[in-house]
Amino acid sequence: MAKVELNQDLCVGCGMCAQQNEEYFEFGDNGLSHVIKEEVAPEDIESVKESVEICPTEAISLVEE
Repeated sequence: MAKVELNQDLCVGCGMCAQQNEEYFEFGDNGLSHVIKEEVAPEDIESVKESVEICPTEAISLVEE
């Protein structure tokens, strides 16, 4: 099983993750992205990996358990 994590201290709210992966990320009231679904379905792993790669501040990580 894999989980997606987002470090709020590193997030700058560019929105690339939420645009690419609306199922896993959204903007909060503070203008920063938030994870809305932690557990990543096997069929979504590649898509979430792309979100990890495009994050300009490296705030997103995919943890495989």
